[in-house]
Amino acid sequence: MKPVMKYADGLWPNMLALLYVLFAYSFGIYSITADVLLLNFCGSLLLAHSMVIAAYMVHECAHNTVFSSNTANARLGGLLNWFTGACYGDYDDIRNKHFRHHIDRADVVAFDYRPRFAAHPLLMKVLRVLEWFYIPAVEILMHLLVLIVPFVLPSRRHRRARVLWVLVLRLSAFAALVWYAPQAAFFYPLAYLLFMTVMRFMDTHQHTYELFETLEKERGVEAKQFDRDFEQRNTFSNVFSLKHPWLNLLVLNFGYHNAHHLKPVTPWYRLPSLHREAFGDDCIQVLPIVHLLSAYHRYRVPRMLNADPVDSGVAENRGVDFIGVDGVSFLTAH
Repeated sequence: MKPVMKYADGLWPNMLALLYVLFAYSFGIYSITADVLLLNFCGSLLLAHSMVIAAYMVHECAHNTVFSSNTANARLGGLLNWFTGACYGDYDDIRNKHFRHHIDRADVVAFDYRPRFAAHPLLMKVLRVLEWFYIPAVEILMHLLVLIVPFVLPSRRHRRARVLWVLVLRLSAFAALVWYAPQAAFFYPLAYLLFMTVMRFMDTHQHTYELFETLEKERGVEAKQFDRDFEQRNTFSNVFSLKHPWLNLLVLNFGYHNAHHLKPVTPWYRLPSLHREAFGDDCIQVLPIVHLLSAYHRYRVPRMLNADPVDSGVAENRGVDFIGVDGVSFLTAH
């Protein structure tokens, strides 16, 4: 009989992660509807973190590391997308985009937002102001585009009905929540902004890849120039701590990114040991988190239209001047 779990040691780590998502999301919703202001703020934090863990479990499902059945992984990934708010898009689209990222060793998108945004000065002015205040405006727009793309790209028109019925369901649920507890109109969006900020921070400094507008096309010769050495040179690990690995559980070990790209089918709970085995404790691709926090702050506005070139020496300067890149979330499949 075929085992249910992909790996024999995966039952408890994955079940605990999923139970945490259920508990944290449920208690987070309860807390933002309470009549205690401090509990409202704590509830927003808990709600945001439940979305973070749910998103990284979607990532695990996309790599088929949870269940032995690809169908079961897809069903779980689709369900978890409802927690992350990425349910307007289709799980298969998310999985396809992420696979192209690994196979092509590039940031593969349906369109590059940067020249399109830059062509609208008023929009850019608004985005710059919002980003200066640490509001992830570009990320918000990229998520909104998931709703718009099916009505623009002919290849995505079959997703229109899904966008509409999911929009009706979620707006109805949000209206009911606000009717029950008006303060939720502030605290749920706050939780979602915190969630997007954490996700973007983790994505921003993990690659210096080329960006190709080839997501809606077959893999072409443009991607075949990159090998595994290129992949590791232009991939970076933004772990919170190597000395205290438990801290990295806050993002389900997603910071061990070189290890993840070395063996993408390695489940999240094995990544610390894979990293030690493959790279030891002195890997140049591991960038100090304090440098990345500083760079995230300094380049939060310029990053909208700029990114670091391939082989830009980020590892050599320990990420001090790492601009990073916006708009590459695996949850936005365009």
